[in-house]
Amino acid sequence: MGKIKIQILIIIFMSCLSVSAQENWKKLFNGKDLSNFQQLNGDAQYEIKNQELIGTSKLGIPNSFMATKKTYGDFILEFEVFVENGLNSGVQFRSNSIPSYKKGRVHGYQCEIETSSRKWAGGIYDEARSGWLYPLSRNPKGQQAFINGQWNHYRIEAIGHTIRTWINDVQCANLVDDQTAEGFIAFQVHSIHDKEHEGKIVKWKNIKIKTTDLENSRNKVDADVPEISYLTNHLTENETRKGWRLLWDGKTTNGWRGAKLDNFPEKGWEIKDGILKVLSSGGQESTNGGDIVTTDVFSNFELSVDFKLSEGANSGVKYFVDSELNKGEGSAIGLEYQILDDKKHPDAKQGKNGNRTIGSLYDLIRAENNDSSRGKNFKGINVWNNARIIVKDGHVEHWLNQVKVVEFDRFSQVFKALVEKSKYEKWEDFGRIPEGLILLQDHGDAVSFKNIKIREF
Repeated sequence: MGKIKIQILIIIFMSCLSVSAQENWKKLFNGKDLSNFQQLNGDAQYEIKNQELIGTSKLGIPNSFMATKKTYGDFILEFEVFVENGLNSGVQFRSNSIPSYKKGRVHGYQCEIETSSRKWAGGIYDEARSGWLYPLSRNPKGQQAFINGQWNHYRIEAIGHTIRTWINDVQCANLVDDQTAEGFIAFQVHSIHDKEHEGKIVKWKNIKIKTTDLENSRNKVDADVPEISYLTNHLTENETRKGWRLLWDGKTTNGWRGAKLDNFPEKGWEIKDGILKVLSSGGQESTNGGDIVTTDVFSNFELSVDFKLSEGANSGVKYFVDSELNKGEGSAIGLEYQILDDKKHPDAKQGKNGNRTIGSLYDLIRAENNDSSRGKNFKGINVWNNARIIVKDGHVEHWLNQVKVVEFDRFSQVFKALVEKSKYEKWEDFGRIPEGLILLQDHGDAVSFKNIKIREF
């Protein structure tokens, strides 16, 4: 066979593949009517013009959703969106509305559409349930993807437990979560409370979906976009490859002991259904089971811990702990990531300038979110939150639900001066020892932990 004929056959073959790939896509919105949709919750206006779905904001009503009547599990969704400045919106997926959950309130995953200076468009929010799962605070490249004042192209891949998003071909989210496997897709007009934003619009067009041949259709993952996983006491392949390991296995006391004991406390702690819980004992510090610490010591590491506070609770995650210090009453000594109900526990108002509030370096540095005017991104009481601690040489960071709230150098003069003016001044080399234990605190209040994992540098 001649060379030219082979080239022609290759061109024909590739063209057939291209046609086949295009045939796998289906229009989710036909550009003509909404017969395959139903409106849920709020009554914002939706209309169709020029084959575009247009939603108009309305003052004083709840979030409105134009939802597919059909549900979808695994899929790839693409669409273009234009939103007027100042308006917030989103596209729900794997979402549901059932009478038994908040009287039918729409809940589930949402791909963010926003125009604010925070720049979290493309992130994953869990509507009416868990809050932000994947804000773009850890993905500065993704924060630049959405362009205000023009049409933006979105792509959502929801395949198995993996959820990934792109805006204008820039990857924004790389989430692993198994809360919901199937649900409807819905286009949101967000509630507004400012008269200035009434009548502003969000428009969608070219909405298409693919539900077959998904593995072969995946986009390439950007190595700079961090994977964030919420799988319970389980590591993803990517986490294992990058050196993560479970610091608690979700079942036993292996790797842990009492801070002032040779073994794990016989009371005060409970292991049940993959959750490690310190039990309430009236709010007294380390008087029941007492603190627990790792049997291993750590120096440079990244630690991630999911925690759930009961109302009015106090606890903490400590690191660079020397369990030989303070053999008497009270907690073991180390740097502390504060875990606290700021609204109900009196410790929030003690210390100096809020340096005992949630996420803070306890009694030393106040936790605050410098990237947003919306506070520290705390999800609330009786829901799961995530604490993340990074230590590399002297540099230390505290993150609360993927938003950085504290940053310091533990070998700096500034840190030394802070210690000298704190309750820790009597402990020599406090926070500066080369390595130490990691501790979960018993402060006498009910606090739950899971997904405790670490990687060392």
